[in-house]
Amino acid sequence: MNEGEKKVVEKMIRIYCKANHNVEQMICEDCQELNNYATRRLENCPFGNNKPTCSTCSIHCYKKDMRLQIKEVMRFAGPRMILKHPIATISHFIREYKRKRLYPITEKNRPKR
Repeated sequence: MNEGEKKVVEKMIRIYCKANHNVEQMICEDCQELNNYATRRLENCPFGNNKPTCSTCSIHCYKKDMRLQIKEVMRFAGPRMILKHPIATISHFIREYKRKRLYPITEKNRPKR
C-alpha cells in the first residue's frame, strides 16, 4: 500500500488530537488506536495502490464506529492540512487526481468483497 496515504491519515489524526484532546504527548491512546486501525485497513485494501479516497470508494471497510471517528477527524483536519502540511496535501491531491484518471472505478473493475 502507498505509504503516502498512511502518512496523510496519521497527520490528520495528529492535528485532530492535538486540537481536541489537549494531550501532552504526541497523540492520545484513542487516536493512536484509530491510526493503527486506519493503517491496517489501508494495508488490506483490495484496491491496492489504485485505492480511491474513502469518500469515493465503493467498499466501506471500516466498522461503523471507526468510520464515524475517521469522518470526524477528516472533517476537522482536512481544511487545516493545507496550512499545517501543504506539501503533503498537494501531493495527496495530485495522487488522487492521477488515480481517478488512470483507474476509474466501474462495475467491471470493482473488487469483490
